[in-house]
Amino acid sequence: MITNSPIPIFSFANKTAEITTWQKTLRKELIKALKLTDLFSIKKTIPLNINIINSEKNELWQSQEISIQSTKTRKIKVKLTTPLKEKDGYPAIVAIHGHGGSKESVYDKSSIYKGFATNLANEAITISTDVGQHELEDQTLTLMGERLWDLIRCVDFLNQMEIINLKKIGCAGLSLGAEMAMWLAAVDTRISATVSSGFLTTMDQMEKNHCLCWKFDGLRELADWSDIFSLIAPRPLLCQNGIQEKPEQFPTELAKETFSLIQPAYKEYGQEQLVDLKIHEGEHEIDLPSLKSFFDNTIL
Repeated sequence: MITNSPIPIFSFANKTAEITTWQKTLRKELIKALKLTDLFSIKKTIPLNINIINSEKNELWQSQEISIQSTKTRKIKVKLTTPLKEKDGYPAIVAIHGHGGSKESVYDKSSIYKGFATNLANEAITISTDVGQHELEDQTLTLMGERLWDLIRCVDFLNQMEIINLKKIGCAGLSLGAEMAMWLAAVDTRISATVSSGFLTTMDQMEKNHCLCWKFDGLRELADWSDIFSLIAPRPLLCQNGIQEKPEQFPTELAKETFSLIQPAYKEYGQEQLVDLKIHEGEHEIDLPSLKSFFDNTIL
């Protein structure tokens, strides 16, 4: 792809530092650009203040709507499902919706999400929250920073659950949810396995025909999406793109090109087998079989 955009400061292709140093430095710079540095510094002083709003059961799992503290001045609601069958150390999945969705959307089998969270709820604890806001609730943050912080607090919630295997926390999402899954795994190293569906692209592509809510000051100077995805290495990563995606949205040829820029990070760790791109027959949607297979082979 021909582009006139300047090369980002932390382009993986031009890095000079050893990979772990490069990752730590870029992660720190992104946290600063997202305006999350202060929140990270006081996170341990912010109690979750868990409040169960409602609870119901089916034959396989319990579902709860819960209020938790995100920042000292802001609360969010999450949906949590817990399998009823007893297990020693449940895996957990942060399930993330896209534009126009909600924390319930990822459980809807008739939607573009294929009910992937419902499919996983038999075997894993799942948690979902609303990250589609376009109006900042905390003016000290960026929009992407606020969305990401809410997901980080979901991981904090999972970490205080004694029944969870903390080495087996994954995340998955579609579209904006796939972008947020990338951000969550890139910034929060407690995430063990990631599925990013319908998002693998470049920032140049997203400058047109896309909601520009992804963009904030300083981002493009620091990195492109492939560089941020590279912060996930060497933890398992599956990207999905549908062959019927619209050319102006997330075309597979651009996905393949971007994927080739992520592979070198895994190669440096000697873990090329832990990153994969699934080109499926669908459109802008979750490919449920490969998502399930990926989690079966990583954390389930």
